[in-house]
Amino acid sequence: MTSNPNIPKHVAVIMDGNGRWARKRGLPRHMGHRSGVSAVRNIVEVAAKRGVDYLTLFAFSSENWNRPREEVSKLMGLFVEALQREVDELHRNNVRLEFIGARQQLQAKLCDMISAAERQTHANNGLRLQVAVAYGGRWDIVQAAQSLAKQVAAGELQPGAIDDAAFSNELALKGVPDPDLLIRTGGEQRISNFLLWNLAYAELWFCDTLWPDFGEQQFDNALEFYAQRERRYGHTAEQVEAAS
Repeated sequence: MTSNPNIPKHVAVIMDGNGRWARKRGLPRHMGHRSGVSAVRNIVEVAAKRGVDYLTLFAFSSENWNRPREEVSKLMGLFVEALQREVDELHRNNVRLEFIGARQQLQAKLCDMISAAERQTHANNGLRLQVAVAYGGRWDIVQAAQSLAKQVAAGELQPGAIDDAAFSNELALKGVPDPDLLIRTGGEQRISNFLLWNLAYAELWFCDTLWPDFGEQQFDNALEFYAQRERRYGHTAEQVEAAS
């Protein structure tokens, strides 16, 4: 685990701009997504080298189901290809791979491959990589609330016992520290229903680079931005300084 305060323990990334990258080159959108896989491979490697402990990537949102059927189909096929090609390499590099999101919405073959990849890499203790597929922040919060409500209804939990920690333990990223840094590529400056609860105190870094072009230099720029931030969590600057 990283002990360098200038390196975020957990980085979350909204990988935006694949479609625009393809359109600028006169290519179909799915070619942008395919090129984006190479960027993922690169950033996973760079994050591990820089000492990041957790990396969470927003690959496919709840809202992305509303995209054209052909594009969604090609994206699902690309996930299958990527798992077939990348999991062994991730395993060799001691990466623990996990997926968050509404798996019941995915095809059975993809679900089986996701479960197999998680089992294969479960004992690894290097970079912990979470990939958000069919994920939405509101969905995450609702399913956590439903789980707690069921526990209360069953007499297993008192309403007064529900606090931040109890709620966090029902979220998709339970057991994972909240992101310290959110990176969004592609020029947009919003969080787009990603990790709504978990990003409460994250530093937000936006860049115009389209995701397929995002590489080591851009990642280091984000880390440099993070290192310059003073993280106060509601305290004054004087309190933070006194505690350091």
